[in-house]
Amino acid sequence: MKIFDVSQIRQADETTILRQEITSLELMERAANEAFLWIKRRFPDKETVFHIFCGQGNNGGDGLVIARQLRDDGYLVVLEIIEGTGNPTADFTTSLDKIQQTGCKYNTGEHYNYKKHKLVAIDALFGTGLSRELSEEVKKAIDTINNKKALILSIDVPSGMFLDRPTDFAVHSDIVLTFQFPKLAFYLASNCNFTKEIEILDIGLDKEYIENTTSNYYFTDRFDIHSRYKPLHPHAHKGTQGHALIIGGSYGKIGSVCLSAKAALKSGCGLVTAYIPECGYNILQTAFPEAMVLTDGEKHISAINFELKPKAIGIGMGIGQEPETQNAFGNFLKRQSDPLVIDADALNILSYNKEWLKLLPENTIITPHPKELERLMGGWKDDFEKLEKIKSFSKDFKLILVAKDANTMIVHGDHVYINSTGNAGLATGGSGDVLTGIITGLLAQSYNPVDAAIFGVYLHGLSADEGVAETSKQAFIASDIIHYIGAGYLKIESEIHQK
Repeated sequence: MKIFDVSQIRQADETTILRQEITSLELMERAANEAFLWIKRRFPDKETVFHIFCGQGNNGGDGLVIARQLRDDGYLVVLEIIEGTGNPTADFTTSLDKIQQTGCKYNTGEHYNYKKHKLVAIDALFGTGLSRELSEEVKKAIDTINNKKALILSIDVPSGMFLDRPTDFAVHSDIVLTFQFPKLAFYLASNCNFTKEIEILDIGLDKEYIENTTSNYYFTDRFDIHSRYKPLHPHAHKGTQGHALIIGGSYGKIGSVCLSAKAALKSGCGLVTAYIPECGYNILQTAFPEAMVLTDGEKHISAINFELKPKAIGIGMGIGQEPETQNAFGNFLKRQSDPLVIDADALNILSYNKEWLKLLPENTIITPHPKELERLMGGWKDDFEKLEKIKSFSKDFKLILVAKDANTMIVHGDHVYINSTGNAGLATGGSGDVLTGIITGLLAQSYNPVDAAIFGVYLHGLSADEGVAETSKQAFIASDIIHYIGAGYLKIESEIHQK
């Protein structure tokens, strides 16, 4: 699913109005009606009280239409229009006239009673067009919304959020009902307090415009994943499914290689070999009997030499940073021509030896968490600068960069793919080791590197989504991800068959 910037969203609206021969007010009514229908499904009982805060622009107009529809449907609506949110637009004024004709009052200051957990505050102050700093009057209104003992629902965008620069102060939304397109700003780590749950509502914008307008940003939804998925051939055998080599481990860190190797095999590849120090031999053969094992060194890897010809290699998990290991890694890179998957200590070794980045084969996949990323490319002042630096880093070294975070982003040159799966249950030791194993296993199955990274991150998150429903987020551990990979595949296949 494409992610458009503010100017593209505005053009999509204008093109839709022109081609569908409707007015901007009719498009507003359509969008607000989709939000109303979603709200009605989510809150079917008529005990819920809706306190709606409207600005005076078109986002406020959306709020007025929603207020009118909720009131007409028998819900209790308290309406508040916030001054200082700009000059009233024509569509806002028309929508205000319509709601006044129903007898609905606003800004009455009256108190209202509601049952516990039966109050919803709807934020309709500003939409995608916000470009100026907030006045003290508006900040006070946002404070009021944030401090209400209510579920906070924002229409299109949490008010106060800028889509093209950092946001310091905005509504802390529990749910954002956004129109047609996801917005890049929703998925930046610095905005995590403003967007907990995001629902994308299709409001029927012009399909031809959407298809023909280019974007470098994408939200990876299930439809995109279906097109990347490679189903298992009925006559497949272990020789056709690829051989993955997982290189890593050191004394006390053999578990990371166990996790990666098992995840690679569970992702569907035919064979897995683990290359580890001797101290892990018995551990790995016992914990994961399906794997083959090669060893070097006693407590850490001192050389990387093998005669087998794997289809894909993942390296770095628990490998340590001993001088001998660093030299072994550098010599290993000099001999490689096929894309690798590089994680953990191998990334830190690269950060100490940045000249080795030029040795990485084209389309190598690296999977840093934020600290590893900072060591590799330096710091950043905000998430927008971070994204630009990641894109430059990817282009300079011809890499695919998986920037792990709550919303993991896969960057290939100027193209950014934002993952849609996963949850806080993944915040557990070993989760990244599993991801590296999955991506390596997909590479071994002949997924191209970009697809392996995108599909691997999605499957990793989907497995966690399937798993936490049974285990809880708190009790979820890295080996549970591996356990639920099968459930993730089954869900993908079920969705494809239902098309």
